[in-house]
Amino acid sequence: MNVQGKTAVVTGASRGLGHALSEALVKKGVRVFGVARNRTLLESIQASLGSLFVPVQLDITKADSVESWIHNSFSDSNCPDILINNAGIGAFKKVDETDTELWANMMNTNLNGVFYVTSGLVRLMKRKNSPSHIVNIGSVLGTVGKAEATAYSASKFGIRGFSESLYMELRHHGIKVTCVCPGSIETSFFQDSGISASPSMLQPADVANTIVHILETPDTMLINEIILRPLTTKRSN
Repeated sequence: MNVQGKTAVVTGASRGLGHALSEALVKKGVRVFGVARNRTLLESIQASLGSLFVPVQLDITKADSVESWIHNSFSDSNCPDILINNAGIGAFKKVDETDTELWANMMNTNLNGVFYVTSGLVRLMKRKNSPSHIVNIGSVLGTVGKAEATAYSASKFGIRGFSESLYMELRHHGIKVTCVCPGSIETSFFQDSGISASPSMLQPADVANTIVHILETPDTMLINEIILRPLTTKRSN
């Protein structure tokens, strides 16, 4: 896909990888609807990136709100070409220390929200006669389990399965689906999760540029899944 002049929706756009994705896409001439809950952060990004970045304050865990926003913002003749489901939260605790509220919040954000946004936009993507691409941000922990990551890993295994089924469902409609499974990225995600960052972590801009490269692959070729890892790992003392 030649992304210049296309329209993208990026969830979780206010920080970390979502911010980096928005910046990388705008530099390519893409109009980006940046979705997040924090309007102040979104408006700050718009001030930096300019009019191609459209801030959208939205809680993707609210199905009615997502449906209303899609209905009011898009149509058969005005539909996004690119959807990047990036929004996600993480917490790493033993299973018997994971309360039901934490479990529900993680599933609602990491899995249910992806379904709400994707199902609403796919209805429009199917009806437009041009290529589309959906990128779901999974995780290495969606390919292999890890102790004290039951909730997060379950949600990301879910994203991987969702992506695989969606790819099979949409490939004959000219809609690509790619699941990107990165290892540790140096963002506030780890601070929020109580894990210290390390210099060996992937950089958000590098991951974002890789995703843009995937979007720019020929329309006849699909990268349906890719794993990105730091070359080196954090060494313990």
